[in-house]
Amino acid sequence: MTSLSPLLQVTVQSDQDFLQLPVVRSQPGGSVELGEWSTGLCDCCDDINDCCFALWCLPVFACKTTSALGACPCLPLLDCIGCVPPASLAMRATVRQRYGIKGNIWSDCFYGCCCYALSWCQISREMKRRATALSSSHSQGSGLSAAYSPLTSLQGAHLS
Repeated sequence: MTSLSPLLQVTVQSDQDFLQLPVVRSQPGGSVELGEWSTGLCDCCDDINDCCFALWCLPVFACKTTSALGACPCLPLLDCIGCVPPASLAMRATVRQRYGIKGNIWSDCFYGCCCYALSWCQISREMKRRATALSSSHSQGSGLSAAYSPLTSLQGAHLS
């Protein structure tokens, strides 16, 4: 039986130590799970500033939130027409689709009609939390964050 050289024994020992290190399964930071709203419908006190803003000036709050989504800021003013608020319905569906949140048009319609102010607050909180999670993943250098970047679709496009 041959013995190993001291240099080779050290290498084998260090490889064994390396294999015993704990594995990091998720990065720390502001992660938000896909498939669910980050806050419940009635969690308005999670963001007290938006809660008060929506309570005292809901039309302006809805216009500000719609503008932050990239839509026309005056769109929520159409909600006063008819029995189903079209802007609330559209914005809720847009946020669900953009962030991969489970739901359907019937739940959007229910929340838009029966929980109008709460729905707008939830949309605003969701956008803020997703933006915070996105910015923290950018600062950590995550490769997954590029999938959510609005500029991803413009890469390689030639503007004339």
